[in-house]
Amino acid sequence: QVHLVESGGGLVQAGGSLSVSCAASGSIISINAMGWYRQAPGKQRELVATIGRGGNTNYANSVKGRFTISRDNAKNTVYLQMNSLKPEDTAVYYCNAQGINTWAVYKTESWGQGTQVIVYP
Repeated sequence: QVHLVESGGGLVQAGGSLSVSCAASGSIISINAMGWYRQAPGKQRELVATIGRGGNTNYANSVKGRFTISRDNAKNTVYLQMNSLKPEDTAVYYCNAQGINTWAVYKTESWGQGTQVIVYP
């Protein structure tokens, strides 16, 4: 079993900063790509940022220059530093991992349970 557990998030005023992290567990050997997605009320889940095992990153246009994704391969953990937050960043943020090699099985994809980020004006 592969588990992704997010931490961080919370409530912040517009212009402020928050960070979220996600640790993967489950006899993991390696993870190909990790990333963050978000879903606001009444909207579809959307990509925020992804990072490959080698560190290559991809960001949604709406967060470029404000958010930074990083990972620690040794800890199977991905981080998202969010600066200059806006009310429209309010959403549940989900961690995603793709291409997960474990000692038992290969798992194509796994999701975390989500963590709430609320940005008030």
